[in-house]
Amino acid sequence: MPETIFTGPALYALTCAVLVVAQLVYVLFGFGSGLITVGALALVFPDLRDPVVMVLLVNLPAEVLVSWRSRHEIRWRPIMGLGAGIAVGIPVGAWLLERVPTTPLLKALGVFLVLVGAVFAALPPGGRWRPRGALAPPVGLVSGVLNGLFGTGGPPVIIWYHLADVGKSAFRANLMTIFLLMTLVRAPSYAAAGLITTPRLWSALAVAPAVVCGAWWGHRAHVRISERTFRRLVALLLAVIGAGLLAR
Repeated sequence: MPETIFTGPALYALTCAVLVVAQLVYVLFGFGSGLITVGALALVFPDLRDPVVMVLLVNLPAEVLVSWRSRHEIRWRPIMGLGAGIAVGIPVGAWLLERVPTTPLLKALGVFLVLVGAVFAALPPGGRWRPRGALAPPVGLVSGVLNGLFGTGGPPVIIWYHLADVGKSAFRANLMTIFLLMTLVRAPSYAAAGLITTPRLWSALAVAPAVVCGAWWGHRAHVRISERTFRRLVALLLAVIGAGLLAR
């Protein structure tokens, strides 16, 4: 049998269970997979790089599929503006990581997301503000800095599209396109650094059935859920991410 990152059947089964939930959430909402997977599996894997690299590999098919199937919903101008800011922000965040204490910043981000989730949940239908295109690069910059600092750069762009009051399909399609572009940058970087190893590749293939199962359930839920319920659940998930960051 090929070598994998799993030390036994129990760890493999636990990983599959976590990935079913993570992919369901990811395909349903367009974000949340990394927090769920890495947050849960970091407790049981001795090397944190194993689940981090595996998440990168298993998320790629869903990102490609959703971005392609919903390509008519994608608005490239704000994505390019956000992407430009992210590209600048990531090295800035990595530079800050070596020079500033990150715990207070992480706590502040967690509290902010909990409060934002609560406010979004209380907003009435139509109670949104459409962000201007000129704000896309600064929002992307904040996202990139957070990505460089904590590996958690999603919240600013999630808030951006939530405020834009786009439909659930456009919300998911644009977010997953941004994450796909991030993956296409990170994957060669990981490969160059020697992080994408043969055991990790075999492990990603081994959990493919769980990934497909979770993605299928997530897509069915996305199609059936109402716009109002979708927005409320996005607000709740933002608050949960904030609480998760506080716990970390």
